[in-house]
Amino acid sequence: MRILYLHQYYTTPQESGGTRSYEMALRLVRGGHEVHMITSNRCVSSRGWKVTLEDGIHVHRRGVAYSNHMSFLRRLRSFAEFAWHAGMHAAHISADVIFASSTPLTIALPAVYAKRRLRVPMIFEVRDLWPEIPIAIGAIKNPLTIQLAKMLEHFAYRNSDHVVALSPGMKKGVVRQGYPSEQVTVIPNAADLERFDAAPQVGQNFRAKHTWLQDRPLILYTGTLGLINGVDYLVRLAADTYSLNPDIRFLVVGDGREKSAVEKLAKRLKVLGKNFFLHQPVAKQNIVEILAAADIATSTVIDVPELWSNSANKAFDAFAAGRPLAINHEGWLADLIRQQHCGLVLEPTDTKKAAEKLVRALENPVWISETRQAARRVARDAFDRNKLTQRFERLLTAIVQENKQPAPLPQAS
Repeated sequence: MRILYLHQYYTTPQESGGTRSYEMALRLVRGGHEVHMITSNRCVSSRGWKVTLEDGIHVHRRGVAYSNHMSFLRRLRSFAEFAWHAGMHAAHISADVIFASSTPLTIALPAVYAKRRLRVPMIFEVRDLWPEIPIAIGAIKNPLTIQLAKMLEHFAYRNSDHVVALSPGMKKGVVRQGYPSEQVTVIPNAADLERFDAAPQVGQNFRAKHTWLQDRPLILYTGTLGLINGVDYLVRLAADTYSLNPDIRFLVVGDGREKSAVEKLAKRLKVLGKNFFLHQPVAKQNIVEILAAADIATSTVIDVPELWSNSANKAFDAFAAGRPLAINHEGWLADLIRQQHCGLVLEPTDTKKAAEKLVRALENPVWISETRQAARRVARDAFDRNKLTQRFERLLTAIVQENKQPAPLPQAS
């Protein structure tokens, strides 16, 4: 197949951020398919498209500046700019199928335009429920803006031949909008087992480089420090943990609009540089050594039920590395952790109780050993990237074959 893959924020292992699109495209190429990735260069704004062949993937990039530090309106402008140029460009690349991955939701605009021009099927991937989430957190308040966002959501679903959702909760959200359940397939984020299968020495080397860590217990967060991530929770958790066990260390690796607020809170609670540490973003390939040094990995969100359906990359990286996962919300991941005994579900608002639970776990070597094994088992049995890409490939093939079938002849009256 010739696959036209649209993802505005495509990331490789040499960059920081989630690499789902890269990993899936790479495996499709290895399976004999031709993949054209339509994406942006977030660092600069530029004219024209640069096309390169990277690990067998035809990557089409256009400079459209974007940062989590931007205001909401500035980000909307970035979304619209990329949508316009991506539509014009994609419509001139022949393909058997179009796969568009959101967010942003505006990726549906160039995908639908190319679908109509090329007359091929389109599959839409839902990574987060938009505009449900920005409405729930108050990022979108204007009634007209809300109405336009909902219209765009319906437009995306209505013009999709199939929808891929990253969690069961996301599938329910899509179906709530009237989209047929049988046309929604759940393919969650995945665990890169080979990439995160690091030797113990890898983690030990990271620990040795940091005098504040050495052989102390380490709680790790990697990823964006945005509004919905609620990383301030970890600052308060660190403050409550210090009185119980001052040796436990918290490390946050990443960047985002809320980083300065997190740093200010850590200073105010007198934990910054004591048991709470901030680290600049690192490339995905370098997350391996940090996870190898961690005792527990975390994934947090603010206390809003609409966020419980998340399928954060960091959770699956933790499983792949065989690290227990601690989260502070309910939902499908909380159910998984409880059923498979592969981590902790912490109280979302009571960080004192959460700290007590965390300390008890870290002081129990049997729990650490068993949950590490369980995390790796979950990664292997349920979230192996190779198996999930095979499921994705079968879906693409079925949609393409269905589209190529001739229409039935009209029956004689």
